[in-house]
Amino acid sequence: MQPVLIACSHGTANDDGQQAIHQLRRDIAAQRPGLDVREAYVDVQHPQLPAVLDGLPAGAPAVVVPLLLSVGFHTKVDIARAVRARREDPTGGPTGAAKPLGPDDRLAALLQRRLQEAKVPDSEPVVLAAAGSSRSDAAAAVEDVAERLRQLRETDVVVGYGASARPTVAEAVTELRAANKHAAIASYLLAPGYFHDQLAKAGADVVTVPLLPDDSLAQIALDRFDAAVSAGSAVPSQTPEGILKV
Repeated sequence: MQPVLIACSHGTANDDGQQAIHQLRRDIAAQRPGLDVREAYVDVQHPQLPAVLDGLPAGAPAVVVPLLLSVGFHTKVDIARAVRARREDPTGGPTGAAKPLGPDDRLAALLQRRLQEAKVPDSEPVVLAAAGSSRSDAAAAVEDVAERLRQLRETDVVVGYGASARPTVAEAVTELRAANKHAAIASYLLAPGYFHDQLAKAGADVVTVPLLPDDSLAQIALDRFDAAVSAGSAVPSQTPEGILKV
């Protein structure tokens, strides 16, 4: 039996952001006819992930695909906990979690396209603006994408965060302005919402639009799903601390 793909997003109160994520799920289903794709959230919106997993048929295998750009609390704790709970439920089924969407070369290429659409010259340094996390592995994932973006441009890429990490986006913009007349922000965010709204206040000359919509994101999500299925991640292992590896 093919596992159900649970497309799990953070959730947002922004209507445009909600529609962007809905379209991403539709794109995933359109690229894989016959695949059961279901929506779930870890915050703000419903249905919440635990309720979605509880609602699956008994014994049905499932893979949670985080519609998130990097590892962090939601992947390592919220998603891991929900996956473990279903696996431990006698009426549950084989359940695992895929890796988040980033880092990936296709995300760097999409960021570069967004900069080109905004008429930002390749010679101009940019701030890669991410939501932010207190986890060091999340910061490493963002730095990974920044390095991939550097390979596509002629100048440096400075990382800035919206919350929970330093430098902030505004601090990174100030750093660029100290050496350059112009400062552009490459939005490393999936969809419109609170964090993207804050980028306009950071003092840059240009802020690119979010990553969605773009067909490559649905393909990345399906690749993460396929990799999890091939690796047997519908039966994930546990760390000594009891948190599922995701």
